[in-house]
Amino acid sequence: MNMQSSYPEIREAVRTLCARYPGEYWRALDRERGYPTEFVQELTEAGFLAALIPEEHGGAGLPLGAAAAILEEIARSGGNPAACHAQMYTMGTVLRHGSDAQKAHYLPAIARGDLRLQAFGVTEPGAGTDTTNIRTFARRAGDRYVVSGQKVWISRAQHSDLLLLLARTTPRDQVARRTEGLSVFLVDLRTAVGNGLTIRPVRTMMNHHSTELFFDDLEIPANSLIGEEGKGFRYILDGMNAERILIAAECLGDARWFIARACDYAREREVFGRPIGMNQGVQFPIARCHAETEAASLMVDRAVALFDAGARCGAEANMAKLLAADASWHAADMCLQTHGGFGFAEDMDIERKFRETRLYQVAPISTNLILAYLAEHELGLPRSY
Repeated sequence: MNMQSSYPEIREAVRTLCARYPGEYWRALDRERGYPTEFVQELTEAGFLAALIPEEHGGAGLPLGAAAAILEEIARSGGNPAACHAQMYTMGTVLRHGSDAQKAHYLPAIARGDLRLQAFGVTEPGAGTDTTNIRTFARRAGDRYVVSGQKVWISRAQHSDLLLLLARTTPRDQVARRTEGLSVFLVDLRTAVGNGLTIRPVRTMMNHHSTELFFDDLEIPANSLIGEEGKGFRYILDGMNAERILIAAECLGDARWFIARACDYAREREVFGRPIGMNQGVQFPIARCHAETEAASLMVDRAVALFDAGARCGAEANMAKLLAADASWHAADMCLQTHGGFGFAEDMDIERKFRETRLYQVAPISTNLILAYLAEHELGLPRSY
């Protein structure tokens, strides 16, 4: 099934909710770098952020495709799903590898909205995309782990109660493979901040609530560990594949928003006595972006289907993110060009969405790293990094 036509009731409900949060709402937040608390709360109360949580734990028990539909519609309605998308993609790790006790303890509270799981602590200043080179270390000390290190570009840490943290538990020089010796923890930020954890905001070109985290002998309970110690890299791959697919869905929503805005303007704007949309020089870039977006949508559909079937989907998740991010960025540039000078005006929302969608050429994994992955793992070319 084409994802654009899947989950029609959910899509309509999300659009109805988003209509109560128009451009003025997002522009005000963007100016002040504010967090959309009311919007996230209403999404939570409507059950959308609990879509992936199993019914026995208070959620809807829906597949990843439903989460993709929700996030696409938020973006397509002109909003910024980055305020809440982490709760979707971190579920891949928690649901597949968390213990029954952890799920019973945390998931019902997350589903009710009593707890937010909005932060994913992986990236470090000295490692970047080289995840296996992270240095944040969790040392076992009796019934606790003691965490020391630093993370950067950790979004929404100031607006989350829980952090899914990746840290080394065995030094890199003591493991046979560099992907070994990494562990995943579910950290309660409410007790961690001020007791070994410091959060510092990082202001960026878009309102992404980015932060830097400093761990100074932070003590966390041993039962914070998800799964087995040392197996964390494999665990977070589920979260990373989900993240790539869901970000791709958001990019589709952005692209479709830009295309719709460009079409509306091209029909209405008259220059030299005729609508600018009559000119092929205006039509063709819009039409090309439409074709590119629809092609990317097919790859997103494929990646969603594989993920929901429990099949290997690393290549498809990466290609979905690559193609959808390209489609949204090209559509953003086209939309700005179609509007000319008016596209730079804040109250058109184009420049805001332009900045927001530009991020996805870089994060959660850069375009070049995806190409390197495909070259090596899909095409059999020599490893380049």
